[in-house]
Amino acid sequence: MFIEKYCPINADKISFTREQGSDFAKQVADDFNPLHNIDAKRFCVPGDLLFSIIIAKSGLHKKMTFDFSGMVNDNIALTFPQKIDNSFDIKDDNDKTYLNVSVSGEATHNPELINALTKAYVDFSGHTFPDILVKLMFDNSVMINPARPMIMYQSMSIDLHTLDAKSVTLKLSKTSLTIEGKRGDAWLEFDLLSGDEVIGHGKKHMLLSGLRSYEQEVIDSMVNEYRESKANYKA
Repeated sequence: MFIEKYCPINADKISFTREQGSDFAKQVADDFNPLHNIDAKRFCVPGDLLFSIIIAKSGLHKKMTFDFSGMVNDNIALTFPQKIDNSFDIKDDNDKTYLNVSVSGEATHNPELINALTKAYVDFSGHTFPDILVKLMFDNSVMINPARPMIMYQSMSIDLHTLDAKSVTLKLSKTSLTIEGKRGDAWLEFDLLSGDEVIGHGKKHMLLSGLRSYEQEVIDSMVNEYRESKANYKA
């Protein structure tokens, strides 16, 4: 599976270098969140990398929920299961939980389907900012703190009707933002398709902190900085 380029999925305990996490974010997810930069002060391994490892290693179930509870730094060794029956906590050697995975329904280890679903979801997830969140913030007249732009991955769930598919694409179906003070809970709902057939649905939940009144010039500056970082990397 292509995910093996970024970490040894056959090991029970897996840790990540900054290079591995950053390369996955930029090369697979097309995600240029500064938290994934090699030199970031608060470096964070992409949550989508953890998701990708779990379904590559433990299998893809019809129903799966991923609840994140902590940021994974570089060189933290996490224990990943070979199989998940109902739920499993991804922990480090100090018994700290970073992610809980809950599963139900039929499962498969079909690499073709798993690779297709992984690439489709990670590509969608990596383009959350600015493609989706900027419009969502504009519609709700709020924006994140430009000096400390914190957007945290809280959870993701998928519900597949079938595991008999070879190709997977993902289509955004609904967005919403619930605001409480300076905190916002963003929900991105999507359909999973194989060809023209809808084979499942999913939902991603993110926490936006430090919210303030929307300012178009400030948002434009943030987006331009993000795109410049992306262009410089690709050059």
